[in-house]
Amino acid sequence: MNRTTINPQDRRASLETKLSKKLPHIGGAVIDLNLAQNRNCEQMIGIAQVPMGIAGPLLLNSDQFGQKELDIPLATTEGALLASINRGLKATRLSGGITSFHENVGASRGPHLKLTNIAQGRQIIAFIDTHWEELKTLAHETESHLALQNWQYQLAGKHLYLRFSFDTAEAMGMNMVTMATQAMLDFISKKFEVTTILSGNACVDKKPAWSTFLSGRGKKVWAETIIAKEIVETVLKTSPQNIVETVQSKQLLGSALHGSLGYNGHFANIVAATYLATGQDLAHIVEGSLGVTSAELDGDKLYFSVYLPSLMVGTVGGGTHLPTQQEALTILGIDKPFTGSASYLAEIIGAVVLAGELSLTAALASNQLACAHQSLGRGKHD
Repeated sequence: MNRTTINPQDRRASLETKLSKKLPHIGGAVIDLNLAQNRNCEQMIGIAQVPMGIAGPLLLNSDQFGQKELDIPLATTEGALLASINRGLKATRLSGGITSFHENVGASRGPHLKLTNIAQGRQIIAFIDTHWEELKTLAHETESHLALQNWQYQLAGKHLYLRFSFDTAEAMGMNMVTMATQAMLDFISKKFEVTTILSGNACVDKKPAWSTFLSGRGKKVWAETIIAKEIVETVLKTSPQNIVETVQSKQLLGSALHGSLGYNGHFANIVAATYLATGQDLAHIVEGSLGVTSAELDGDKLYFSVYLPSLMVGTVGGGTHLPTQQEALTILGIDKPFTGSASYLAEIIGAVVLAGELSLTAALASNQLACAHQSLGRGKHD
């Protein structure tokens, strides 16, 4: 198929008609749209600093938010990515959609306290336990939309590492939790003579870590689908058995043997494209790249699922207020933040990750990956 048959302006106009909304900022491109469509981004409608395309629709069956059919804005310079995601979305849509679930485990900040000795560390731990309600009040006073959820600690010699987790409502919330943690540290420091570092890396913010993999951060998301054998064969051009074997060889065993913290094919690709389009903090792509892909035979059908332990996302604050990013959120049905909208966004991202992971795995299982990148990722040359 000639990817330039429909130009970005016409595709965007069609989307505007479908949404009954104008997308002037997405359309305010400062690069040659047709040139970018030929090399960097399928399904283009404009740019968000980099080319932005549309994939889908996604048929989402959310445990909390019900069934939704959504076009997905994605910003990327990686040719073939949107075409691949689009294929995964088609296969899942024809199979009844993607079922999604989430858990809000909270944004975390992890300060360090330099102690006199271990005994002092034990005293501080006991103090936090007995003054927990006061600390919750202090945190809430710094930001009315924030609530202290829980805490953990690690004590080693003269070093005490705390990890406080907060419900940040519809914000990603790291600015909020930073202010709250400082107020809590000030309260603790009035009782104990300690030197503190606001972030001692117990939160492992914007870094890959097993603690994040195991405990989660922000939103945990699970997504799953069951695809009929005929759809695997006609849309994904392979078989359920081949996909299962590829997941076992690549995402699982291959990752384990080489020390990967992500047991998946390319979560980061889809997380990056959705984060950029919707105004998320791009450094949190690191945590979003963690997670597990699994596949099994369900009779002659394919069961396929993904688990993402850390999606640090919001629908207010950060880059979400920028015009282009606001329009991208509007495409997803988030015209304005609503209660649960950040979790809703996380579930959407998790489902799109599944679609992208499914299509990549199918391409590997059928030995079509190089061919796809040759035809879509390298563009045309005059």
